[in-house]
Amino acid sequence: MQEIDPWGNLKVSDYEHVFKEFGLKQFPDSLKLNHYLFERNIIVAHRDFDKVAKRIESKKPFVNITGIAASGPYHLGHKVDLDLFNFFKKKGAKNYFAVSDLDAFLSRPDNKIPDLKTAKKWAVKNTADALALGLSKSDIYVQSKKENRYYEFAFELSKKITKNTFEAVYGHVDLGKVGANFLQYADILHPQLEEFEGSMPSITGIGLDQDPHARLTRDIAKRLPYKIETPSFIYFKHQSGLQPGAKMSASHPETAIFLSDDLKEAEKKIKKAFSGGQPTLEEHREKGGNLEIDLVYEMLKFHYPDTKELEKIGKEFASGEMLASGLKQFAIDFFIPFLKEHQKNAKSNLKLAEKIVNG
Repeated sequence: MQEIDPWGNLKVSDYEHVFKEFGLKQFPDSLKLNHYLFERNIIVAHRDFDKVAKRIESKKPFVNITGIAASGPYHLGHKVDLDLFNFFKKKGAKNYFAVSDLDAFLSRPDNKIPDLKTAKKWAVKNTADALALGLSKSDIYVQSKKENRYYEFAFELSKKITKNTFEAVYGHVDLGKVGANFLQYADILHPQLEEFEGSMPSITGIGLDQDPHARLTRDIAKRLPYKIETPSFIYFKHQSGLQPGAKMSASHPETAIFLSDDLKEAEKKIKKAFSGGQPTLEEHREKGGNLEIDLVYEMLKFHYPDTKELEKIGKEFASGEMLASGLKQFAIDFFIPFLKEHQKNAKSNLKLAEKIVNG
C-alpha cells in the first residue's frame, strides 16, 4: 500500500487506493470545465467541487486559494498550480495566492532553508515568476506580511486539532511542520472570515500527495465557531519528473525543468528525458512509441495548449511515424521559447516582487 507524504518526492501512482482509502470522488464528466487540464483527465478527483461549479455556472463569486512554499525555484510542476489558479481567476473568483515563506522556513530542513532570510530570497523570485505567469499584485500575499487577523486565526485553528490526530494523519509530530500546517489551514480558510470575503465556497487545486492537508482543513472547518463553508478541493495527477518514479521537485534538480533554467541546460534535460520510443529504429517503425511511459509527451500533455495538435503528434509517435528524437524536438521548440519569454517577464517583475515581499 502506497503511503502519502506531502513533503516527499515520490509520485502517487496508486489512484484506486487513494480513492478508496480516503474517500476521494473521481472527477465526473458532468463537472468538467472548458480547460485542457479537465479535457485531458489531468484533473482526476475532487472533494465537493460541485459547490464551486454551481457558483461558476450562476456567475456568483467563490474563493480561489492556493500557495507554494518559497523553498526553491519554480518548475513546470508549479506552473500547473498557477495555470489552474489563473483559470478560476477568469471565472470570477476572489483570488488569494500565498507565497509561503514561513511555511518554507518551518517545514524544510536547515540545509535547505537555514533561515527566514533565505525563504524571503526565494519568495522574491517566486513572486516574480507568479507575476510573469499572469497573476497581479492584488492576487498575491506573502505569509510573513499578512494582517494580524490571519495570525490570530492560525492560533485559533491550533486548538482544533490534537497531537494524536496530527500523528495519525501524517505519521509524525515534527514541530516545524506542525507550525507550517496551521498556516496552511489558515491560508485556505481565512478568506471566508468576515474581515475578508465572508462565507462562500472555495476551491484549492492540489496534487494527490497533498490530500492529508485537505482532509484536516475540511475537518477543522466543520468545528469552527464561524459561518464557514467546508472548502472544496480538486486533485490533479502528478506531473512526472524527467525520469520514472519521481515527481518534479525543487529538492531534486535533475527531475525538473525549472522556469529559471539556462535554455541550453533545459534543452539537454529534454533530450535526456525518459522516452517511450523503441530500442531500434526498425522496432519503432514497426511497434510505435509508448505514450503511457514517455515523459516528454507527458510534459506536453500538462502544458501544450492545443489539444488537437497534441493528439496529432501523439498519434504520429504511437504509430512509429515520429521518432523519439522528433517528439523531443517538438517539445524543445515549444518549451524553450516559453522559458525565454518567461525569464524576460520575470526579470522585468523583480522590482515589484521585491516590493511585495519586503516593501
